[in-house]
Amino acid sequence: MCKQCDCQSDQGCRCGCESGCGCECGGHAGHFERRYQTKAEQIEELEAYLDELKTEVQAVEEHLADLRK
Repeated sequence: MCKQCDCQSDQGCRCGCESGCGCECGGHAGHFERRYQTKAEQIEELEAYLDELKTEVQAVEEHLADLRK
């Protein structure tokens, strides 16, 4: 049992809390990590992805144009 986060795992420690418990608490109890994206983050990520797709489309169109010559 981890003295830092009170987990019950016995698979070998990966969290750095030196208890050998196998938890992933990061070595400190009460650690919270956000697991969702905000609307602004989603928009930013999708805009970047759209830019990549546009670049990819342009490359494919250029390649097709070269093949058709």
